[in-house]
Amino acid sequence: MSQFSAPHASSPKGLDNLAQEVREAGFAFYPSKEMGALVSQATTLRHWQSFASSWDKLGLDLYMADGGRYRRRRFAAFRITREDIKRKAHQPHYQSRDYNPLNGDIERWFEPVLPEVASHPVLMDLMGTCRRVFEAVGEPTRSTPWHAEMHQFRIEANKGFVGLPTPEGMHRDGVDWVCVILVKRENMKSGITEIHDGDRNVTSRFRLMEPFDTVFLDDTRVRHGVTPIAPLNPARNSHRDVLVLTFRSAVK
Repeated sequence: MSQFSAPHASSPKGLDNLAQEVREAGFAFYPSKEMGALVSQATTLRHWQSFASSWDKLGLDLYMADGGRYRRRRFAAFRITREDIKRKAHQPHYQSRDYNPLNGDIERWFEPVLPEVASHPVLMDLMGTCRRVFEAVGEPTRSTPWHAEMHQFRIEANKGFVGLPTPEGMHRDGVDWVCVILVKRENMKSGITEIHDGDRNVTSRFRLMEPFDTVFLDDTRVRHGVTPIAPLNPARNSHRDVLVLTFRSAVK
């Protein structure tokens, strides 16, 4: 049985409505059902399980300045145009302390995304969808080379301690656009996504609950964060798996 909600028929209006929502509010929450209108249904549904299972093979994030060992991740960078998606040579992830006061101002060399995941049809579908959305929001007539980064995150909350999906707090990522896609919630509570405007006022709160629930963000306009997670059943391990895709113009 599919883990997705039943999708409605795809139409150009789905993309137009999403772009308009991001343009007006600086973000858009699209549940699994709505995301079904934007992606290649057959590709994503058929291959989702093999893609999602790769979150069981993430390495421990050893760069946490708070000393935490609750985050696992892999990282990859890509060059994206309307014609092609090409993986770049493995490189460090860097953010200044202006954007990441906890772990910023250092080059962080995370374990690379596995080759079969970096070329996975689900990832190609999602990256192509993000490009179409972000170009529709911004400048649809310009074919921009994008520098895109892929982050596989698993946040764990086990044996009485909480996990922090955004340990740096409410933040911007220092890019142009961000897309966060839920892969799986396992035995967890809380994990509420919060959106702040430029004056740091909370404008929206919601949970990514079902696989493929997604939020698109204009990183230049809004800040985002996620509340700590904890196990529903304290006797069992808990985790939250997400895919984060960031885009910034490669033409500066």
